[in-house]
Amino acid sequence: MAASRSRLGVIFLTVLIDLIGFGIIMPILPLYAQRFGAQGLGYGALVFVFSAMQFVATALLGRLSDRIGRRPILLTTMLFNAAGYVLFAFAPSYALLFIARVISGFASGNISVAQAYVADITPPAERARGMGTIGAAFGIGFVLGPMIGGLADHYLGHLAPGLIAAGLSLINFVSASVILRESLAAEHRRERPLFDLGHMSEALRRERLRPLMLVWFLAPFSFAGYTVALPLHATQALSWGAKELGWLFVVIGVIAAAVQGFLFGRLERHTGARALLIVGLFGMAASIAAVPYAMNSLQLYILTVPLAFANSLFAPAASGLVSIYADPTEQGTILGAAQAFAALGRSVGPLGAGWAYDGLGQRTVFMLAGAIMVVAGVSSVQLQEMQRLDAQTHRGEPLE
Repeated sequence: MAASRSRLGVIFLTVLIDLIGFGIIMPILPLYAQRFGAQGLGYGALVFVFSAMQFVATALLGRLSDRIGRRPILLTTMLFNAAGYVLFAFAPSYALLFIARVISGFASGNISVAQAYVADITPPAERARGMGTIGAAFGIGFVLGPMIGGLADHYLGHLAPGLIAAGLSLINFVSASVILRESLAAEHRRERPLFDLGHMSEALRRERLRPLMLVWFLAPFSFAGYTVALPLHATQALSWGAKELGWLFVVIGVIAAAVQGFLFGRLERHTGARALLIVGLFGMAASIAAVPYAMNSLQLYILTVPLAFANSLFAPAASGLVSIYADPTEQGTILGAAQAFAALGRSVGPLGAGWAYDGLGQRTVFMLAGAIMVVAGVSSVQLQEMQRLDAQTHRGEPLE
């Protein structure tokens, strides 16, 4: 039991460092990109390639770990992470900065392997609690990372954030090398195709799932575009630096932890997940569209509060609805399809936002991101008919 807890602790540390490293870079990446002469599209490309590599690696590494085991994948990606952050810190050009984000994005795909490791070492009755460990690491990492990155860059210099992230990855590698044993028994290893996106097209073909899949693509697309446009706008219009951006992301992280950890369950019992999803999507749309009208830093911080609250309603509500509308025998497959659509949205959204920022202007890019979020909200309203179908299922009536 103690050994299992220590291994869960290392997995917690693995995911935590992944998210801290990701968060450390968030407030300083736009400043690094601008230092090398990148405009909106150039910065958007840095965000795009990280998410795109994560999308590829999540599927690839998870399936590869089914073949060769979890431990070698986890240890290798920890070293990749360290290398990516060192290159980020010392990158002398935009091209090498881009390569650093490629490496870090691929290494961050080890989260799927970490989840598989938890499933291997926990009995079914305790698996949800074990997965909750990973969820806790997400929340803590997203709060600590931007704070560390913003403050380190401001007080210790531009090299500090990347080197701190690299040092954490090396500490993680050493502890994992000592504590982590292989969790996947040889008889449980399987040869699987390394790439298979059929679950995405299957989900889209189903009438009752299609609106949700559209929401899972459009909302991350819009929000990822916002996260690209916001730092560019704040640095140019309000003269923000890494410290101010870091505190803004800390505000988002703290609100997300409070809403998802304490408020969401209570709200959902009274309103239902569909209502919270609709409120979250339209709330994000209004908040994003209002950003360019903030005349000073205080107004932008104030606007961030309802945006973060609305965004925190989206993921748990959308996940809960997918689990309702998917058949009990395919929960993992359909939830995986939803996450794949979200990763795709997070990948292409930054490119679209960067292009719009350069070609159409600051105000327009936020209005477009808000409009796309409205489309996601309209799609969520269509779920009312899907709820009728769900009720039919529970009564045993045939579906069309």
